[in-house]
Amino acid sequence: LRRPDVVYHLALLPPGEPAERTAASAMASLLAVLEAARQLGTAKVVVVISAVSLYGDVAAKDLPVKEAQPWQPVGVRGVVSRALLELLAAYRELHSVEYTALAMGNVYGPRQRADGGVVATFAQALADKVTPMMHGDGRQTRDFVYVDDAVDALVRAAVKGGGLVVNIGTGTGTPIRTVWEVMAGPSGRPPAPSPRRTLDVPRFALSPTRARIHLAWAPWTDLETGLRSVGRR
Repeated sequence: LRRPDVVYHLALLPPGEPAERTAASAMASLLAVLEAARQLGTAKVVVVISAVSLYGDVAAKDLPVKEAQPWQPVGVRGVVSRALLELLAAYRELHSVEYTALAMGNVYGPRQRADGGVVATFAQALADKVTPMMHGDGRQTRDFVYVDDAVDALVRAAVKGGGLVVNIGTGTGTPIRTVWEVMAGPSGRPPAPSPRRTLDVPRFALSPTRARIHLAWAPWTDLETGLRSVGRR
């Protein structure tokens, strides 16, 4: 096996499946990657984790959240995210396997699976001419990052940001219902209401300051432009 210079580990817990069933496999897969990197002398491992699962319910005064914010994992997914980061830190200290962990906002873009996120769910509903369901009142905010911008951050992380957790977000929290209004237009009927999910945090946004300093990265795709590209699926 040729020695890779950088390994990307992008396997998040799959949506729609109970995290309890996949938590062990998530840990095992990263451990296998790190052990292979150690044995082969790979220079670096780049990992993606869910930022909202890691940071949890952050007070409004602390938004957009910075990397120094204490972790408040949400559910099993959040606990697994924290454990993955601790495993990365351990391999760096014990075996000199360098890493960068990108804490991603809500990544969206064309060809995303319909169950892969709220933007993809809305896009599929528009394509099928059906009314989507919206959990809660839609006022909960998320930091939406266009897929091209996320990929740019991943590329930069290959050679920058060693030993760091780096937030990848826009710094702006957008209400879920605003996303629907932009995608559906003025003639779109409101989504069907459904109960708020237990683990949903009410507000979220990520500070991109560290990404700008250490990765020379900033998002360039505004939300309306990104949502229009998804609408052309």
